[in-house]
Amino acid sequence: MGKSLVAYFSASGTTKKVAEIIASSADADLYEIVPAQPYSKADLNWMDKKSRSSVEMSDKNYRPEITDTDAHIGMYDEIILGFPIWWYVAPTIINTFLENYDFSGKKIVLFATSGGSGFGNTVRELKPSAPNAVFVEGKVFGKNTKQEIAEWVKRML
Repeated sequence: MGKSLVAYFSASGTTKKVAEIIASSADADLYEIVPAQPYSKADLNWMDKKSRSSVEMSDKNYRPEITDTDAHIGMYDEIILGFPIWWYVAPTIINTFLENYDFSGKKIVLFATSGGSGFGNTVRELKPSAPNAVFVEGKVFGKNTKQEIAEWVKRML
């Protein structure tokens, strides 16, 4: 296996913790996808149809801005891409990230965090943003231990 990058978006810190464990277990570099405008607790209130996350997720063409585009994707053979599940899919900021780079020929292994939702249509909705990449639906983590996450990484590699 070549060099790997763990890229992640974490609105509340949960996905960040899992990404750090994965990067450490895989001896991979770590890259945080940072929104230009951070999400507040009110923005993340999925029960409020007017909250920022609800508005963004209701428009599949919406692309939240990210702060930088220096992930140096060309240096990596495999991208382990993580995010929280929002409305049964990846947040649209993940599409923003994918559309900012050329992932041609890259393997993208997905992982997500969720309180109970699965990947849903995530791969189908992300594929148009990186059409020449190979997507692998990895694992959704909930209340997994560090050891369980590390064991998944070993199986994945």
